[in-house]
Amino acid sequence: MPLHWKLVIDSTNAPALADFWAAALEYEVEDPTPLVEQLLAAGHLPEGAVVEHRGRKTFRGYAAIRHPEDPYDATSGVGHGRRLLFQDVPEPKSAKNRLHLDVHGGPGGLDDLVTRLETLGAIRVREVDKGPAGHWWVMQDPEGNEFCAT
Repeated sequence: MPLHWKLVIDSTNAPALADFWAAALEYEVEDPTPLVEQLLAAGHLPEGAVVEHRGRKTFRGYAAIRHPEDPYDATSGVGHGRRLLFQDVPEPKSAKNRLHLDVHGGPGGLDDLVTRLETLGAIRVREVDKGPAGHWWVMQDPEGNEFCAT
């Protein structure tokens, strides 16, 4: 049986970055509201550890997205499949990523994909054309994390 995994991405504004990547990948932002309310009511979570974002209660400094077709826990909102977790860290991004996502275009092709990602807040960094080996754009998300649009 394969192991469960999630990719964790450092951020300075986890909910906002989760919103960007959910839209970019057509994933869903996880909603931990029922779990947060349960923990608050039981006194297991202080009010200061909670923030509201887009009408949902979530843990301060964290947000996650999941593939819409993957199973998830209804109470916690945590996905049991393809998942990205964003966690706030105090320091800003300082160097090139050692790991990055490749976002593959759909039927409209690369130009449509790049344009859609730019409308969400991504920035084009450079175009790469390796001829028969491939053509893609290196881009940055709203916090400067590099990824490729292919």
